[in-house]
Amino acid sequence: MIYGMIIQRDDYKTALRSALSRAPAVALLGARQVGKTTLAKQLASTMPGSVYLDLEKQSDWRKLEDPGAYLRAQTGHLTIIDEIHRMPTLFAELRSIIDERREAGERYGQFLLLGSASLDLVQNSSETLAGRMAYLELPPIGLAEAAMARLSVEQLWLRGGFPDSLIASRDADSFYWRQDFIRSYLERDVPLFAPKLPRALIGRLWTMVANGQGTLLNSARLAQGLGITAPTVSRYIDLLDDLLLLRRLQPWSGNLDKRLVRSPKIYVRDSGLVHALAEVGTLDHLLGHPLVGPSWEGFLIENLITAAGKECTPMFYRTADGAEIDLMIERGGVPLMGFEIKRSSAPKVEHGFFIGCDDLKLEHRFIVAPVNEAYPIKGGAIVLSPLEAIERVRQLTTLKFQ
Repeated sequence: MIYGMIIQRDDYKTALRSALSRAPAVALLGARQVGKTTLAKQLASTMPGSVYLDLEKQSDWRKLEDPGAYLRAQTGHLTIIDEIHRMPTLFAELRSIIDERREAGERYGQFLLLGSASLDLVQNSSETLAGRMAYLELPPIGLAEAAMARLSVEQLWLRGGFPDSLIASRDADSFYWRQDFIRSYLERDVPLFAPKLPRALIGRLWTMVANGQGTLLNSARLAQGLGITAPTVSRYIDLLDDLLLLRRLQPWSGNLDKRLVRSPKIYVRDSGLVHALAEVGTLDHLLGHPLVGPSWEGFLIENLITAAGKECTPMFYRTADGAEIDLMIERGGVPLMGFEIKRSSAPKVEHGFFIGCDDLKLEHRFIVAPVNEAYPIKGGAIVLSPLEAIERVRQLTTLKFQ
């Protein structure tokens, strides 16, 4: 490992500060090992008196045997609680303390809660901390952050955005790290969040989704392959989605006189995990593998969704007669931009993409491909490199909705 290398996540540090400035409590969500603790500790180091508690440590657990007394003693300072899902009874105590401090004039920046299961944390907090909690998701390292660290697009694509995987000294070390990560999720997190669900079957499902990256979700087909029922498959997918490991990209379903595809597409969110699950360890192996196109598509879609921000809604568009947009970004019910993802440096764009853009009256039409510079093509579209596409998304969402 390149232990001296730290990838700065300044945008998320700024976003975290902003969230703490407007809410008493902030939930920082993200998959395990994505960097939540590192980000929280970096922030705490700039805030004197901050307290960090890790509920996986018995010593920190014991401090909260009387949570009210301990937490009230931290008045005036930020308290960070890691692995908050291990003590769900704590939420009611936090509500009481936040309300007491609000009456005393202390309104913001009191608690930072870290969690790796979004639905579990959001449900617990929404029941007791409604109106008192802001939410921020920390995704794996993205294209812009990797570029700032002078890491190539190919390295990020192959290894994925989990920091320890991305900055490993060798591809082999990165691959073994991801295999261990997958094993730890199945042996540790699945029993923690879903003790009655079989780890082996969930692991097989995860692998099947990776090998079918970006295909329409067909629970019946997956169920047949696993020897279980379709509703059971849905429960397993719900768990992996909750753990921020899968993404169900929903189809656009507006009111057009078209026969629209209604099933979501399903992706493993991190490209490095796709490759580990498919046992693809090197770039040469990947470039000759049937997954190369779907993996590249999923990799860029995830980065573009992150760049668009939580105020936008990602979808895809497909009709029965062949119109298709790989990714469409919408805000407030208004389609903003459409993307066609290509692996070729000389991309050929199917006519169905332009039909889809015309159907939705999209002004901004982009082809994202590994090109050296942007250039326009027919149909009002622009071919962009991955980094240019990220920057264009940020500009358009900021200009329209600042």
